[in-house]
Amino acid sequence: MNEDSFNSSLRGFLKKVGITSQREIEKAVRDALAAGKLKGNEKLPAKMVLTIGGISLTHEISGEIELG
Repeated sequence: MNEDSFNSSLRGFLKKVGITSQREIEKAVRDALAAGKLKGNEKLPAKMVLTIGGISLTHEISGEIELG
């Protein structure tokens, strides 16, 4: 395995996950606020599940996103 190639590819994937996830969350929260489904002071439970085929990896991260 080429460590540099692996590290670069992994960092690129994680950057894509972070950026696209943030955009989707921001859009969904703004839409919910506009529709009156949220007040803007909630704490939203969040969960991210990472799966990688070929190595049978499943990793779950739970947390909370505070709006106000």
